[in-house]
Amino acid sequence: VPSVLFFFFFKDFVYLKEREQAEQQAEGEGGVGSPWKFKKLVRILFQCNFCSVLFLGVADGVGGWRDYGVDPSQFSGTLMRTCERLVKEGRFVPSNPIGILTTSYCELLQNKVPLLGSSTACIVVLDRTSHRLHTANLGDSGFLVVRGGEVVHRSDEQQHYFNTPFQLSIAPPEAEGVVLSDSPDAADSTSFDVQLGDIILTATDGLFDNMPDYMILQELKKLKNSNYESIQQTARSIAEQAHELAYDPNYMSPFAQFACDNGLNVRGGKPDDITVLLSIVAEYTD
Repeated sequence: VPSVLFFFFFKDFVYLKEREQAEQQAEGEGGVGSPWKFKKLVRILFQCNFCSVLFLGVADGVGGWRDYGVDPSQFSGTLMRTCERLVKEGRFVPSNPIGILTTSYCELLQNKVPLLGSSTACIVVLDRTSHRLHTANLGDSGFLVVRGGEVVHRSDEQQHYFNTPFQLSIAPPEAEGVVLSDSPDAADSTSFDVQLGDIILTATDGLFDNMPDYMILQELKKLKNSNYESIQQTARSIAEQAHELAYDPNYMSPFAQFACDNGLNVRGGKPDDITVLLSIVAEYTD
């Protein structure tokens, strides 16, 4: 009897040299085609297969901590590694990804090793037994579920105000109450059934800030089958197109449109690191 298997393939694109150039230009000019200062963001992800459940997570470290001598990747990386360890130890409930995020964050708060920083986070849990997807998203990374060429499910972006996403934080004692910090319980949580052929795209805000849904769907239409090479090439194509648009000063990006909606008359893409994780629901027999 056929059952459902979730194939996960991801491509992580880190444009280090161009990122550094963009930061230097932003510091001198206030951004590429925009008045906002470029922020260096660090993406950390994990993937874990536990029995009949598959887990996927991405955390996006807040780059502003570099101004205080803190490596943004330390917080996001530790957060995701802790989530991964909890899953491997079986300390989870598949239908409650917020619980995984909460336990991981609490461990960081109790960590005897000093750790400072902030991060957004998105966790996707796929239960092969029930054929359901459970998600928890805090901040402005997120996911899309595409079926029949249309977006049937998507995460909601969480912002306190313009360009200030919800985030988990650990601040030094003297800055507690000043540094923005949200509870894991504030994460948006969803659960729904998946079907054969569903495409699940998870990404950092570097993708969604530069490519609207219709552009992403155009690229996904080029995905003709579920073999590794095809999925990998599609993920690469999406990330590279977003990267190109990020450095177009005349392009009206989703981020620029959001800025205009908040009273900033600007154009251009948003230079940023971009992570694209692409998965597809496929049938197999064992």
